[in-house]
Amino acid sequence: MARNKFDIDENLESPFDIRHFKRALVYIKQQKRPMIIALVLSVLSAGIGLTAPLIMQHVVDVTIPEKEVGALFGWSALMLLTIVVSVILAAIRGRIMTSVGQDIIFEIRSDLFKHLQALPFKYYDDRPQGKIMIRVVNYVNSVSDVLSNGIINFIMEILNLVFIAVFMFAVDYRLALVILAGLPVFAAFLLLIKNRQRRSWQSVSNKSSNLNAYMQESISGIGVTQIFTREDRNEGIFTRLATNFRTEWIKAIHYNAMIPFTVDNLATIVTTMIYVVGLLVLSPAEVTFGVILAMSSYAARFWQPILNLSNLYNGFINAVAYLERIFETLDEPVTIKDAPGAKELPPVQGRVTFDHVTFGYDAGNHVLENLSFDVKPGESIALVGPTGAGKTTVVNLISRFYDVTGGRILVDGHNISEATLQSLRSQMGIMLQDSFIFSGTIMDNIRYGRLDATEDEIIAAAKTVRADDFIREFENGYMTEVNERGSKLSQGQRQLISFARTLLADPRILILDEATSSIDAKTERLLQQGMNELLKGRTSFIIAHRLSTVRGCDRIMYVSNKGIAESGSHDELIAKRGLYYKLYTAQKMEAV
Repeated sequence: MARNKFDIDENLESPFDIRHFKRALVYIKQQKRPMIIALVLSVLSAGIGLTAPLIMQHVVDVTIPEKEVGALFGWSALMLLTIVVSVILAAIRGRIMTSVGQDIIFEIRSDLFKHLQALPFKYYDDRPQGKIMIRVVNYVNSVSDVLSNGIINFIMEILNLVFIAVFMFAVDYRLALVILAGLPVFAAFLLLIKNRQRRSWQSVSNKSSNLNAYMQESISGIGVTQIFTREDRNEGIFTRLATNFRTEWIKAIHYNAMIPFTVDNLATIVTTMIYVVGLLVLSPAEVTFGVILAMSSYAARFWQPILNLSNLYNGFINAVAYLERIFETLDEPVTIKDAPGAKELPPVQGRVTFDHVTFGYDAGNHVLENLSFDVKPGESIALVGPTGAGKTTVVNLISRFYDVTGGRILVDGHNISEATLQSLRSQMGIMLQDSFIFSGTIMDNIRYGRLDATEDEIIAAAKTVRADDFIREFENGYMTEVNERGSKLSQGQRQLISFARTLLADPRILILDEATSSIDAKTERLLQQGMNELLKGRTSFIIAHRLSTVRGCDRIMYVSNKGIAESGSHDELIAKRGLYYKLYTAQKMEAV
């Protein structure tokens, strides 16, 4: 659970290795055709561009000494043409690779989102939302350029080096060897800082994730922050996290900056050595000034790809830190899924059986132990008891949001672990304690669980739960736009809309978890009338702290001590004068 904090760095459970990069190549292969076209354009652009030093050498050694003015203009025009063509080809290639990069982003992000939707509740219990979101948005953006332009540029720069080396050795092999002499020094330097650079960017990834998690938490809880005047304290926490991120970022950039600094200095030294060797060691008969000038130009061109490759190397090291996180998320096991050979659950009548069920959120810490009960089709069951006793756990297990540790749960005699999730949950109406409202219209929110519902059916559901009256009070009625989480609505209004959404699905098994917790007494009485109609012919499980809500249920189960401590109708439990009686009388006294 330590990961579930904004100020705790995440430890990688599967460090990066070459297999991660091979997996990334899957996304690259999907863009093979445009990348090949871009590579061809890059080769043509580079090849044409490399003719410029040869033209310059010929002009200096032949055209100018022989005073061929017409030829000088001709060579100048040809040199200008090579530059223009090279730039045009590079621009076309750039547009192609921009599209490729966005396609790669789309594919990775789509795979992440699809996988996140399949992950069990426990995954989200253990992690701040901000640390999940940053992987889908920021990290994918960070790796896209390396996986698109990075691959092409790497191949291109290698080809550039080969082409330039061929041209250099064709002009003068001795000066070419002088240029190549700096390579071993550069390679040794890279080996020296490689591991420290990678660790540094991993730390940047952690601090960025922490900062994003705190930002998300702070925005979600801004109301509580202002109520308790925590602004100054929260600003201090934010400053600390932002400072940590800044410190690690500067450290990582320091390592990155060392590479071009080294390349620039080596290029300067090598260019100087060309003039030293060409002018002082070799005689004018062995090497002309045009050759020296051409080789100095090739030296600059040779070390430019080295610099570009070092920048690509920097980008790759950065991307590795993010790829590790992305693939760690994609590798997170989907523990709640269809079993091999899972069958479609036929239309159910609603019988629910718990057969010696044991469950715990953490190994060795059971919430329920050896729990058994049987619910008949159409029976309404109320689950009451102290906070944390396991009431919500019971309904979560029926919905298979978690899998049982031991025993089994049956619906109409079918083991739910052997049925497909879609066929199970599609026959359930579930309203959880958190009444989540999506951005969009009120009608869109009610229709969320049944997209083919007509407008009349939506209004009928709203009327049943007594939501129609307050909805029509809005200027735009059912077409009123609401913000994410329904900030324009009261808590009671949000619950009524969520309740209408659940009713619209017309479920055979209905689960209501604190469905009326934020509704005033008058609205609750109206809602109870609609609920009575809804519950007819449906198996229902109702969790409510207000015991007045569940008095009419067929059976009330008091959940305590990892099981069902008492079970019976309201009158039967009152007559027993046990745990339920004490809870009920305590509430009555509080209401007085």
